[in-house]
Amino acid sequence: MQHSATPPDPRREPRAFLEHLYRAAVHRALPLHNTAPFLPPPPKGRTLVLGAGKAGGAMAQAVEALWPAGAPLSGLVVTRYGHVPPRPPGLAGRIEVVEAAHPVPDAAGLAAARRILSLAHGLTPDDLVLCLISGGGSALLTLPAEGLELADKQRINRDLLASGANIAEMNCVRKHLSRIKGGRLAAACAPARVVTLAISDVPGDDPSTIASGPTVPDATSCADAVAILQRYAIDVPGAIMSLLEQGAMETPKPDDAVFAGHAVHLIATPQQSLEAAAAAARAAGLAAHVLSDEIEGESREVGKVHAALARAVARHGQPFARPCVILSGGETTVTVRRPPAGSAPGRGGRAGEFCLGLAQALQGQPGVWALAADTDGIDGMEDNAGAFVGPDTLARAAAAGMKVDAHLQRNDAYGYFGALGDLVVTGPTHTNVNDFRALLVL
Repeated sequence: MQHSATPPDPRREPRAFLEHLYRAAVHRALPLHNTAPFLPPPPKGRTLVLGAGKAGGAMAQAVEALWPAGAPLSGLVVTRYGHVPPRPPGLAGRIEVVEAAHPVPDAAGLAAARRILSLAHGLTPDDLVLCLISGGGSALLTLPAEGLELADKQRINRDLLASGANIAEMNCVRKHLSRIKGGRLAAACAPARVVTLAISDVPGDDPSTIASGPTVPDATSCADAVAILQRYAIDVPGAIMSLLEQGAMETPKPDDAVFAGHAVHLIATPQQSLEAAAAAARAAGLAAHVLSDEIEGESREVGKVHAALARAVARHGQPFARPCVILSGGETTVTVRRPPAGSAPGRGGRAGEFCLGLAQALQGQPGVWALAADTDGIDGMEDNAGAFVGPDTLARAAAAGMKVDAHLQRNDAYGYFGALGDLVVTGPTHTNVNDFRALLVL
């Protein structure tokens, strides 16, 4: 997406200014800007590129642009439908990119995972595997364990997404129910050397959690997966639960020799993107404060906490002086509620739900504007990246006959902010460093 170095005036155009900060954050995480320092030299043998994630198409193009023209290069990467960026003029296509469904896997993702695992076999010590991993890879790279069907994985995925489980918990389960995640892809590549380039979308930047770590060791256990499934009452076939309880579906561990000589590089992280947004705010003459890149919790509750902080700044100049920008990232969760009788299920994602909780708790506080959006450009399963909140949000909604409580009851952020014209729509950004939140307090 395009990013201008000239910021809008935050006092005259608060929404445009917050969108400018979002674009600065996304721009910092684009693969073409971050890949070159981490590419190894071409090997004696062949170079195979394998990958999965929402940034997969852009990561593949970055490697194609940067890899020596005369050095062999081939491979297969799977990304989300609609997330392949336009090919730059003159850039030769050397890596195949296919598309599949996210966040619930589909047959196209299953076919891609089978092909990727097949390509990994038969390599030699002279070969190099470049693995391009980004958020979304868990759903896109789906290859159910023996005894599980795609329909089982789809249902378990849906149940996990609706349960309120955090990303580390979801990916622990996914790793143990897979034939390719949790280090198993790296094991299949032996004896070739594996270099993983990853864009982090997870709190803490743990490579084993990003896309469920297909090329890195897994420190979690079958017992951990069982505990998570029980904690959130996620149903799995009895035979699979028995295998998990017996430890028969264990993943390769950190001391496994299969990972010797491998390398993992984080080419873009949430913290780097938040710092880029902070720099853009400071360039406009505003103080900027990054709370954390690791904020988790129920989206609406995180929104309320951010509102309390913004109100304290607006009213008392504490803990930060006005004017300022407050930034945060991480990965919040949404527990999907049963809609009240007679009402349709709502639409929306984490960013929108954060904005509902924020608007409710701000109560029209003067001088506070906010934007929350997912850096991949898609909030949940909708076509918006997130939403915008201003001092007049509740009043305009009330004039339109909408109550924020009613929309929260059925997780309908999309309906609420769509009716107000306050959805933030960017289209796919071709990267993914997860949640971005910016509060402007004047």
